[in-house]
Amino acid sequence: MISPLLVLAIGTCLTNSLVPEKEKDPKYWRDQAQQTLKNALKLQNLNTNVAKNVIMFLGDGMGVSTVTAARILKGQLHHSPGEETRLEMDKFPYVALSKTYNTNAQVPDSAGTATAYLCGVKANEGTVGVSAATQRTQCNTTQGNEVTSILRWAKDAGKSVGIVTTTRVNHATPSAAYAHSADRDWYSDNEMPPEALSQGCKDIAYQLMHNIKDIEVIMGGGRKYMFPKNRTDVEYDMDEKARGTRLDGLNLIDIWKSFKPRHKHSHYIWNRTELLALDPHMVDYLLGLFEPGDMQYELNRNNVTDPSLSEMVKTAIKILNKNPKGFFLLVEGGRIDHGHHEGKAKQALHEAVEMDRAIEQAGTMTSVEDTLTVVTADHSHVFTFGGYTPRGNSIFGLAPMVSDTDKKPFTAILYGNGPGYKVVGGERENVSMVDYAHNNYQAQSAVPLRHETHGGEDVAVFAKGPMAHLLHGVHEQNYIPHVMAYAACIGANRDHCASASSSGSPSPGPLPLLLALLPLGILF
Repeated sequence: MISPLLVLAIGTCLTNSLVPEKEKDPKYWRDQAQQTLKNALKLQNLNTNVAKNVIMFLGDGMGVSTVTAARILKGQLHHSPGEETRLEMDKFPYVALSKTYNTNAQVPDSAGTATAYLCGVKANEGTVGVSAATQRTQCNTTQGNEVTSILRWAKDAGKSVGIVTTTRVNHATPSAAYAHSADRDWYSDNEMPPEALSQGCKDIAYQLMHNIKDIEVIMGGGRKYMFPKNRTDVEYDMDEKARGTRLDGLNLIDIWKSFKPRHKHSHYIWNRTELLALDPHMVDYLLGLFEPGDMQYELNRNNVTDPSLSEMVKTAIKILNKNPKGFFLLVEGGRIDHGHHEGKAKQALHEAVEMDRAIEQAGTMTSVEDTLTVVTADHSHVFTFGGYTPRGNSIFGLAPMVSDTDKKPFTAILYGNGPGYKVVGGERENVSMVDYAHNNYQAQSAVPLRHETHGGEDVAVFAKGPMAHLLHGVHEQNYIPHVMAYAACIGANRDHCASASSSGSPSPGPLPLLLALLPLGILF
């Protein structure tokens, strides 16, 4: 039961909070609701076009609590209270929930989930691009259990394809688009056990260059996995950790270049200046590796060497858009996850806001008439915010009262577990004595762990564009790529597509479309 003093404190705080004048008038809320109702009624006119383009935005670790907190942060960055702000994904007309468990894990990891939402098959924790018959670290369970991704399906259909990420390009999320590995951590052969190498398994960086040789756009981090062991990095020449890792002596950048036709324009770049200097109309293939490992957090980003996620997306779409058959683009805001694992909520939320900018950027460059855009997460985190905070309270601020147990203040943002657990003098740390607004402040957690863990709850799926209405309820995560492929008439599920439309692209046939509408009650 909440004590009377606590209720009084909450009531005083809420009364004193800033309420916009327009919100005091009931007409404001009624008009808002009526407009929302009109917009909802328009959704009965379904967009059943063929998706020429498909863009998938994956916020790694972007659970619903992260989405809400990022929304508030976005508003507060624009000097608003924040709660009323709309993220770009908030504007998408269709929302579903995705069940994220792996075949062998209640709380999933980013590899098994990536296999689900890219390959359409649920898999074991720690494995990418393989079925659940593959056991993690067991190379000899890989062969014959490989599964292909929607990126491959799009490429086989003649579309251009791209991968943009703020992590290493051979990290868990992007690797499921092109690799088949019993272990997500086999970034290069240096990280593989001798047994796996002797059994013929290849590292993920090697597979990036060899499995699908004509990926038009690859951008992110991960330089060191492309170069021979101890090769000095172009940017961090004194940093031993940035040096090449490959034991096989291969220079994968040279191999990437060798695979490209001579009459095509191929560019390898390693910094933002080079990226912004490119003429996308003169680029057929682009490989941009901007860091030895993962890219820097957005709050720490060097504006000379490291592009933002939205800048990478802008260039990628310009390059991919030249293909008259369309494109598939995977965009990962991968360091949302890393910020949470480190207990650094400020880093995580700024990463999410930057991904929202990238979503907006993509929206201005494409049309809902021919582009299906899906925004989702692979999993959640044990991240929360609460404490009866008043309207407009800084998302990184304190709750308006002290604990009624230890009489100390606490921040609104907390973690269920992680590195923020601190005991000072046998008691919980007094957060008013530290800079809890610092970029790297680690929010308090209930259980001490070096790295905060994922959460197991469902995550949201936002969709707009052709066939977006097929993402409408609570789904298994592996359903997502099947919808994207159905909308784009690619992959194995193409029986619903007519031979050709007036524009030369396939179009959905009437019967499967009828069946697609039945669960929504649109026809009756």
